[in-house]
Amino acid sequence: MNNLLSAQKVLVLGAGGFLGSKITKKALEQGAQVIAVDLKIEDLQVRLHRQGIDLDDSNVSLFELDVTSEQAVKSFFHTQSGITAAVNCTYPRNKSYGTHFLDVTLESFNENLALHLGSAFLVTQQCAAYFTRNQQAFSLVNISSIYGVVAPKFEIYQNTSMTTPVEYAAIKSAILHLNKYVARYINDSRFRVNSVSPGGILDNQPEPFLEAYKSNTNGTGMLDVDDVVGPVLYLISPQSLFVTGQNLIIDDGFCL
Repeated sequence: MNNLLSAQKVLVLGAGGFLGSKITKKALEQGAQVIAVDLKIEDLQVRLHRQGIDLDDSNVSLFELDVTSEQAVKSFFHTQSGITAAVNCTYPRNKSYGTHFLDVTLESFNENLALHLGSAFLVTQQCAAYFTRNQQAFSLVNISSIYGVVAPKFEIYQNTSMTTPVEYAAIKSAILHLNKYVARYINDSRFRVNSVSPGGILDNQPEPFLEAYKSNTNGTGMLDVDDVVGPVLYLISPQSLFVTGQNLIIDDGFCL
Protein backbone atom coordinates (compact mmCIF):
# COMPACT_ATOMS: atom_id res chain seq x y z
CA MET A 1 0.00 0.00 0.00
CA ASN A 2 1.18 3.52 -0.80
CA ASN A 3 1.39 5.39 2.52
CA LEU A 4 1.75 8.92 1.16
CA LEU A 5 -0.63 10.15 3.86
CA SER A 6 0.37 7.96 6.79
CA ALA A 7 0.08 9.77 10.13
CA GLN A 8 -2.22 12.34 8.49
CA LYS A 9 -5.75 13.11 9.70
CA VAL A 10 -7.68 14.57 6.79
CA LEU A 11 -10.98 16.43 6.96
CA VAL A 12 -13.01 16.12 3.74
CA LEU A 13 -15.93 18.53 3.56
CA GLY A 14 -18.50 17.56 0.96
CA ALA A 15 -17.34 13.95 1.25
CA GLY A 16 -20.63 12.67 -0.13
CA GLY A 17 -20.15 14.50 -3.43
CA PHE A 18 -18.73 13.52 -6.78
CA LEU A 19 -15.18 14.60 -5.96
CA GLY A 20 -15.26 14.38 -2.18
CA SER A 21 -16.18 10.70 -2.09
CA LYS A 22 -13.24 9.86 -4.38
CA ILE A 23 -10.83 11.89 -2.26
CA THR A 24 -12.09 10.13 0.85
CA LYS A 25 -11.49 6.72 -0.70
CA LYS A 26 -8.00 7.53 -2.02
CA ALA A 27 -6.90 9.23 1.20
CA LEU A 28 -7.87 6.12 3.16
CA GLU A 29 -6.00 3.93 0.67
CA GLN A 30 -2.89 6.07 1.18
CA GLY A 31 -2.87 5.63 4.93
CA ALA A 32 -4.79 8.63 6.24
CA GLN A 33 -7.43 8.83 8.89
CA VAL A 34 -10.40 10.63 7.32
CA ILE A 35 -13.13 12.73 8.86
CA ALA A 36 -15.87 12.66 6.20
CA VAL A 37 -18.39 15.47 6.46
CA ASP A 38 -21.53 16.34 4.52
CA LEU A 39 -24.93 17.98 4.93
CA LYS A 40 -26.90 14.73 5.41
CA ILE A 41 -25.20 11.76 6.99
CA GLU A 42 -27.57 9.24 5.39
CA ASP A 43 -26.63 10.41 1.89
CA LEU A 44 -22.98 10.43 2.91
CA GLN A 45 -23.16 6.82 4.05
CA VAL A 46 -24.76 5.74 0.78
CA ARG A 47 -22.17 7.52 -1.39
CA LEU A 48 -19.17 6.22 0.55
CA HIS A 49 -20.57 2.70 0.55
CA ARG A 50 -20.85 2.91 -3.25
CA GLN A 51 -17.15 3.77 -3.32
CA GLY A 52 -16.45 0.52 -1.53
CA ILE A 53 -15.50 2.19 1.74
CA ASP A 54 -16.00 0.09 4.86
CA LEU A 55 -18.01 2.37 7.12
CA ASP A 56 -16.93 0.31 10.14
CA ASP A 57 -13.28 1.08 9.43
CA SER A 58 -11.82 2.83 12.48
CA ASN A 59 -9.87 5.15 10.15
CA VAL A 60 -13.01 6.86 8.86
CA SER A 61 -15.50 8.87 10.89
CA LEU A 62 -18.65 10.51 9.55
CA PHE A 63 -20.21 13.81 10.62
CA GLU A 64 -23.16 15.93 9.55
CA LEU A 65 -22.38 19.62 9.04
CA ASP A 66 -23.91 22.63 7.31
CA VAL A 67 -20.94 24.67 6.11
CA THR A 68 -23.14 27.75 5.66
CA SER A 69 -23.82 27.89 9.42
CA GLU A 70 -21.20 29.92 11.28
CA GLN A 71 -22.16 28.49 14.65
CA ALA A 72 -22.10 24.90 13.39
CA VAL A 73 -18.71 25.25 11.66
CA LYS A 74 -17.07 26.95 14.63
CA SER A 75 -18.47 24.34 17.01
CA PHE A 76 -17.29 21.50 14.79
CA PHE A 77 -13.68 22.69 14.69
CA HIS A 78 -13.66 23.21 18.47
CA THR A 79 -14.69 19.58 19.01
CA GLN A 80 -12.02 18.05 16.74
CA SER A 81 -8.40 17.18 17.46
CA GLY A 82 -5.37 16.10 15.47
CA ILE A 83 -6.50 17.37 12.04
CA THR A 84 -3.50 17.89 9.74
CA ALA A 85 -5.29 18.69 6.47
CA ALA A 86 -8.65 19.65 5.02
CA VAL A 87 -10.18 19.56 1.56
CA ASN A 88 -13.28 21.66 0.97
CA CYS A 89 -15.35 20.09 -1.83
CA THR A 90 -18.66 21.65 -0.78
CA TYR A 91 -20.80 23.44 -3.37
CA PRO A 92 -23.83 25.10 -1.72
CA ARG A 93 -26.16 26.99 -4.08
CA ASN A 94 -29.76 28.12 -4.40
CA LYS A 95 -32.53 26.79 -6.67
CA SER A 96 -32.03 29.43 -9.37
CA TYR A 97 -28.31 28.75 -9.68
CA GLY A 98 -27.35 28.16 -13.33
CA THR A 99 -29.67 30.80 -14.80
CA HIS A 100 -28.30 32.49 -17.90
CA PHE A 101 -26.47 35.77 -17.26
CA LEU A 102 -29.13 38.27 -18.37
CA ASP A 103 -31.79 36.50 -16.31
CA VAL A 104 -29.86 36.39 -13.02
CA THR A 105 -31.37 38.62 -10.34
CA LEU A 106 -29.22 40.57 -7.93
CA GLU A 107 -30.91 38.79 -5.04
CA SER A 108 -30.05 35.38 -6.45
CA PHE A 109 -26.49 36.42 -7.32
CA ASN A 110 -25.89 37.71 -3.79
CA GLU A 111 -27.42 34.63 -2.22
CA ASN A 112 -25.17 32.29 -4.18
CA LEU A 113 -22.09 34.31 -3.28
CA ALA A 114 -23.12 34.17 0.36
CA LEU A 115 -23.68 30.41 0.21
CA HIS A 116 -20.62 29.31 -1.75
CA LEU A 117 -17.98 32.01 -1.30
CA GLY A 118 -19.23 32.79 2.18
CA SER A 119 -18.91 29.18 3.30
CA ALA A 120 -15.47 28.91 1.65
CA PHE A 121 -14.41 31.95 3.67
CA LEU A 122 -15.88 30.47 6.85
CA VAL A 123 -14.17 27.09 6.43
CA THR A 124 -10.86 28.73 5.51
CA GLN A 125 -11.09 31.10 8.47
CA GLN A 126 -11.86 28.29 10.89
CA CYS A 127 -9.05 26.10 9.54
CA ALA A 128 -6.71 29.04 10.18
CA ALA A 129 -8.15 29.51 13.67
CA TYR A 130 -7.75 25.78 14.35
CA PHE A 131 -4.09 25.97 13.36
CA THR A 132 -3.56 29.07 15.51
CA ARG A 133 -4.97 27.28 18.56
CA ASN A 134 -3.12 24.01 18.05
CA GLN A 135 0.15 25.13 16.44
CA GLN A 136 0.47 21.92 14.41
CA ALA A 137 1.14 21.71 10.67
CA PHE A 138 -2.04 22.10 8.61
CA SER A 139 -2.70 22.04 4.85
CA LEU A 140 -5.99 23.25 3.36
CA VAL A 141 -7.10 22.70 -0.24
CA ASN A 142 -10.01 24.69 -1.67
CA ILE A 143 -11.56 23.76 -5.01
CA SER A 144 -11.51 26.45 -7.68
CA SER A 145 -11.97 25.96 -11.44
CA ILE A 146 -10.48 26.82 -14.81
CA TYR A 147 -13.27 29.40 -15.00
CA GLY A 148 -11.80 31.02 -11.93
CA VAL A 149 -8.66 31.52 -14.03
CA VAL A 150 -9.85 32.33 -17.56
CA ALA A 151 -13.07 33.62 -19.11
CA PRO A 152 -15.62 31.00 -20.17
CA LYS A 153 -15.52 29.75 -23.74
CA PHE A 154 -19.20 30.30 -24.37
CA GLU A 155 -19.04 28.90 -27.91
CA ILE A 156 -18.69 25.35 -26.58
CA TYR A 157 -22.17 25.59 -25.08
CA GLN A 158 -23.89 26.23 -28.44
CA ASN A 159 -26.62 23.71 -29.28
CA THR A 160 -27.03 22.86 -25.59
CA SER A 161 -29.03 24.28 -22.68
CA MET A 162 -25.83 24.55 -20.65
CA THR A 163 -23.92 27.64 -19.58
CA THR A 164 -21.28 28.73 -17.09
CA PRO A 165 -23.11 30.54 -14.27
CA VAL A 166 -21.78 34.04 -13.65
CA GLU A 167 -21.84 33.30 -9.91
CA TYR A 168 -19.54 30.33 -10.48
CA ALA A 169 -16.90 32.42 -12.23
CA ALA A 170 -17.06 35.14 -9.60
CA ILE A 171 -16.84 32.69 -6.70
CA LYS A 172 -14.08 30.49 -8.07
CA SER A 173 -11.84 33.44 -8.95
CA ALA A 174 -12.41 34.97 -5.52
CA ILE A 175 -11.39 31.72 -3.81
CA LEU A 176 -7.97 31.94 -5.46
CA HIS A 177 -7.28 35.35 -3.92
CA LEU A 178 -8.83 34.34 -0.60
CA ASN A 179 -6.18 31.62 -0.38
CA LYS A 180 -3.36 34.11 -0.96
CA TYR A 181 -4.79 36.50 1.60
CA VAL A 182 -5.02 33.85 4.30
CA ALA A 183 -1.60 32.33 3.55
CA ARG A 184 -0.01 35.75 3.95
CA TYR A 185 -2.14 36.71 6.95
CA ILE A 186 -1.21 33.61 8.97
CA ASN A 187 2.38 33.92 7.72
CA ASP A 188 3.60 30.61 9.12
CA SER A 189 5.30 27.90 7.05
CA ARG A 190 3.36 25.25 8.94
CA PHE A 191 -0.01 26.54 7.68
CA ARG A 192 -0.59 26.11 3.96
CA VAL A 193 -3.61 26.87 1.81
CA ASN A 194 -3.82 26.07 -1.92
CA SER A 195 -6.34 25.32 -4.64
CA VAL A 196 -6.83 22.96 -7.50
CA SER A 197 -8.65 24.20 -10.60
CA PRO A 198 -10.09 21.31 -12.61
CA GLY A 199 -11.22 21.52 -16.17
CA GLY A 200 -14.57 20.03 -17.07
CA ILE A 201 -15.34 16.70 -15.38
CA LEU A 202 -17.27 14.06 -17.28
CA ASP A 203 -20.79 13.69 -15.88
CA ASN A 204 -23.29 12.73 -18.61
CA GLN A 205 -22.97 15.99 -20.57
CA PRO A 206 -24.53 16.11 -24.07
CA GLU A 207 -22.38 14.93 -27.00
CA PRO A 208 -22.23 18.30 -28.86
CA PHE A 209 -20.74 19.88 -25.74
CA LEU A 210 -18.26 17.03 -25.21
CA GLU A 211 -17.00 17.34 -28.79
CA ALA A 212 -16.68 21.12 -28.61
CA TYR A 213 -14.92 20.94 -25.26
CA LYS A 214 -12.48 18.29 -26.49
CA SER A 215 -11.48 20.46 -29.45
CA ASN A 216 -10.13 23.02 -26.95
CA THR A 217 -7.87 20.53 -25.15
CA ASN A 218 -4.77 18.58 -26.14
CA GLY A 219 -6.93 15.58 -26.96
CA THR A 220 -8.31 14.17 -23.72
CA GLY A 221 -11.44 16.30 -23.49
CA MET A 222 -13.44 16.13 -20.29
CA LEU A 223 -11.58 14.74 -17.30
CA ASP A 224 -12.51 11.79 -15.17
CA VAL A 225 -13.03 12.77 -11.54
CA ASP A 226 -10.10 10.51 -10.58
CA ASP A 227 -7.79 12.81 -12.58
CA VAL A 228 -8.32 15.54 -9.98
CA VAL A 229 -7.67 13.44 -6.88
CA GLY A 230 -3.89 13.05 -7.29
CA PRO A 231 -3.13 16.80 -7.28
CA VAL A 232 -5.34 17.26 -4.21
CA LEU A 233 -3.55 14.51 -2.30
CA TYR A 234 -0.20 15.97 -3.33
CA LEU A 235 -1.14 19.32 -1.79
CA ILE A 236 -2.13 17.79 1.55
CA SER A 237 0.90 15.50 1.67
CA PRO A 238 4.44 16.12 2.98
CA GLN A 239 5.61 16.17 -0.66
CA SER A 240 4.34 19.76 -0.98
CA LEU A 241 5.65 21.12 2.32
CA PHE A 242 6.45 24.65 1.13
CA VAL A 243 3.76 25.04 -1.54
CA THR A 244 1.28 27.68 -0.38
CA GLY A 245 -1.02 30.24 -1.96
CA GLN A 246 -0.82 28.34 -5.24
CA ASN A 247 -3.33 27.00 -7.75
CA LEU A 248 -2.82 23.75 -9.65
CA ILE A 249 -4.66 23.73 -12.99
CA ILE A 250 -5.68 20.29 -14.25
CA ASP A 251 -7.26 20.82 -17.68
CA ASP A 252 -5.23 19.10 -20.46
CA GLY A 253 -4.42 22.47 -21.99
CA PHE A 254 -7.93 23.96 -22.03
CA CYS A 255 -6.64 27.28 -20.65
CA LEU A 256 -3.77 27.57 -23.12
